[in-house]
Amino acid sequence: MRLLFIADIMGRPGRRALTALLPGLRAELAPSLVIANVENAAAGCGFTPTILRELRSAGVDLFTGGNHSFDNRDGAAYLAAGGGDALRPHNFPPGNPGSGRAVLPLPGGGALLVLNLIGRVFMQPVDCPFRCADAVLQEWTGGPVFVDMHAEASSEKAALAHYLDGRVTAVIGTHTHVQTADERILPQGTAFLSDAGMTGPHGGIIGMDSAAVLHRFLHQSLRRFEVADSGPRLQGALIEWGQTGRATAIRRIDIALTGEGGGAREER
Repeated sequence: MRLLFIADIMGRPGRRALTALLPGLRAELAPSLVIANVENAAAGCGFTPTILRELRSAGVDLFTGGNHSFDNRDGAAYLAAGGGDALRPHNFPPGNPGSGRAVLPLPGGGALLVLNLIGRVFMQPVDCPFRCADAVLQEWTGGPVFVDMHAEASSEKAALAHYLDGRVTAVIGTHTHVQTADERILPQGTAFLSDAGMTGPHGGIIGMDSAAVLHRFLHQSLRRFEVADSGPRLQGALIEWGQTGRATAIRRIDIALTGEGGGAREER
């Protein structure tokens, strides 16, 4: 089985890169499922049901989130209404809308458990992601498990991957928008990547227009951030596993969208 995970989709440029490139990737890589992180899909803050329809039409099967999951009121309402194809971190305190776990049927039988977690280091206070993962896995009867760990600190992501090694198929980090080069399979069969990167405009500063970001660093005063519009790339990871649910391969994905018409590509 193969899972294609699409890293944090940043605003309109990220959506454009995904809709232009994903159909070709699905044909080339033949993934069983496609999952995408959409916590920045609506101008950098959350998502909307309209955006989910657009991305679903391009070939995404399930959506994960992060600390911006509730920023857009239409997206928060979608979660509250039980939109089962969109997750938010499962270890947000009780009372928040939505869920952070989903079960997806696999071609040929069986199912994949998807768990969306958020870290606590340099992030807002939330429930413990380690104990939250334990509680979910205790209820899972078996089969492959994919974890989107949305966290700032590489150490926290790596710690979770080692903690879950052998119990889940993959732990893939999101949030920093900078793709790391540390993909590997841990000793007990869990695939790990500290951060899958960003699907969006790489011509700015982690997806935002450079001018406002530089102003904040230089002057320490607020200026409205806007999503950048140059250098769109699709980033993510491809994970493979066998009948045991243990990972057999992990590969980073990093493709530039080139050409005015969109659809041309350059892989790195």
